Amino acid sequence: MPAVAKPGKSYKAKRPTRDEFELEELADQLTEAKNEEIEVALIVWGMDETVCGTIMEMDSRTTLVHVYRHGETIKVPFLDIMRVSNPM
Repeated sequence: MPAVAKPGKSYKAKRPTRDEFELEELADQLTEAKNEEIEVALIVWGMDETVCGTIMEMDSRTTLVHVYRHGETIKVPFLDIMRVSNPM
């Protein structure tokens, strides 16, 4: 009887790691945008499209950033945010 090959394990792509300084800088940018009610564009790991809108809330308990645009609230995990910029 021939040997049966085991299926290979498929690994999910891991989020890039960032140091404490990068995370603190990101938190400062988000806080400033929230306080000044500036519209931002967030590049989020694992999402194909950029998330644009105004930051309404930053929930420290769930580590979600609530972004509001056109009557819709999108909740983005803080650690998945790769970059904050101004929308074009």
